[in-house]
Amino acid sequence: MPNTRLLVLFGSQTGTAQDVSERLSREARRRELGCRVQALDSYPVVNLINEPLVIFVCATTGQGEPPDNMKNFWRFIFRRNLPSTSLCQMDFAVLGLGDSSYAKFNFVAKKLHRRLLQLGGSALLPVCLGDDQHDLGPDATIDPWLLDLWEKVLGPHPLPLDLGLTPPSVRWPSKFTLKFLQEVPSACSEELSVAGTEPQGPPSELQPFLAPMVTNQRVTGPSHFQDVRLIEFDLTGSGLSFVAGDVVLIQPENTASHVQQFCQALGLDPDQHFTLQPREPGVPCPARLPQPCSVQRLVSQYLDIASVPRRSFFELLACLSCHELEREKLLEFSSAQGQEELCEYCTRPRRTVLEVLCDFPHTAGAIPPDYLLDLIPLIRPRAFSIASSLLAHPSRLQILVAVVRYQTRLKEPRRGLCSNWLASLDPGQGPVRVPLWVRSGGLTFPKTPDTPVIMVGPGTGVAPFRAAIQERVAQGETENVLFFGCRQRGQDFYWEAEWKELQTRGCLTLVTAFSREQQRQVHAS
Repeated sequence: MPNTRLLVLFGSQTGTAQDVSERLSREARRRELGCRVQALDSYPVVNLINEPLVIFVCATTGQGEPPDNMKNFWRFIFRRNLPSTSLCQMDFAVLGLGDSSYAKFNFVAKKLHRRLLQLGGSALLPVCLGDDQHDLGPDATIDPWLLDLWEKVLGPHPLPLDLGLTPPSVRWPSKFTLKFLQEVPSACSEELSVAGTEPQGPPSELQPFLAPMVTNQRVTGPSHFQDVRLIEFDLTGSGLSFVAGDVVLIQPENTASHVQQFCQALGLDPDQHFTLQPREPGVPCPARLPQPCSVQRLVSQYLDIASVPRRSFFELLACLSCHELEREKLLEFSSAQGQEELCEYCTRPRRTVLEVLCDFPHTAGAIPPDYLLDLIPLIRPRAFSIASSLLAHPSRLQILVAVVRYQTRLKEPRRGLCSNWLASLDPGQGPVRVPLWVRSGGLTFPKTPDTPVIMVGPGTGVAPFRAAIQERVAQGETENVLFFGCRQRGQDFYWEAEWKELQTRGCLTLVTAFSREQQRQVHAS
């Protein structure tokens, strides 16, 4: 019997997809089944012909399109020259994540299910259609589907006779072990473990470019309710290039106060160093995590302690808890019956991982470090539309960032991790470097610059159109029409002087709408 028998492939960058994939992985391990979890585009798709059991978790984006991390897989799996018996050895199931308010509800999951059947795969059960519009969210459909799935899995793939099922209350093995080092490595060892080799190709998530921040300027009026920043980076020597419509991805960090609070809650020494080792062969360590690594760096740059935890978080926390009352509440939050109460406690007020751990202090203080990477997701990069053109600003990249800050019924305001981190950086106080890389965006412009373009960009949504207008004007194109709307001319009219100068030159036709400059609110139509 092969060591790894279940493969979970997810095509989505949403927390729900990762949450479901994690629940599948843990249940497989609890049932003594080996399990791997990978994003679809990181999996060598040609290896599917050797997989006996695969669960696909996929979302639908836009107008029935696959998400970014499964587009390469999508193109391959629909190649016309694939034999109809390619996957005849594979049992599979497809779990879809969608929203029934959209016309193409779970289109990707439905189409993938049909394609896998065409290639000879055997479906264990009908496709699951998770729906965000349900009162209980996608779990209303996913929970009964998962129960049916495990019954099917244990039928064609029975456990050996000497392996019984582990009771749900018993802790399953962690994915990794943290081996703490007795001696502190040299100060540069963490950097060398990541950047000790020459970059291969352009900057990417695995090798981002540490871009110097040049300016960080607030562009909304001092009395405006929202802090919006125009931030500029120097790309000299990066090898990065981009065109209008592309996006920049930025890897943020947790605040120093949150890192300190987290380490105190879990009894961790931030200065201690460790190496990470997978428990099962073939399971890769997180690619961006240096070896060795300090606890301080792990918590500040990798663990998303400011995210809103999902059901799988409470499920594992309950198993790690030795405190009867806390464990009872955690079990309730992780049960199918407790999802409404979990939503009221966590999802609606946007309570964070750190705040939950502080609410369950006895459990938090007893969490074995080995389970940190099982319990807390890694910080995901944030994407921003690029707001400048290299033709207008050589070796520069600009973004327009609305700093996310809002109030819920919790005392502390909710803050967006990346936007607040960027806003806190001050290049005037010393060198500031931000890890970033560029990818193609979903917004494309005519390849022939003499094609007239009408652009509609209210608020910060105007950012990619600024890049396009700069690019087109630099190429000599003057037929550019921009519809722009905001609240007040004197508060959030981004790039007003620039637009007017282009109007004067005859390069831009600008149509504006200001919704709050009269007694009755006006919406642009």
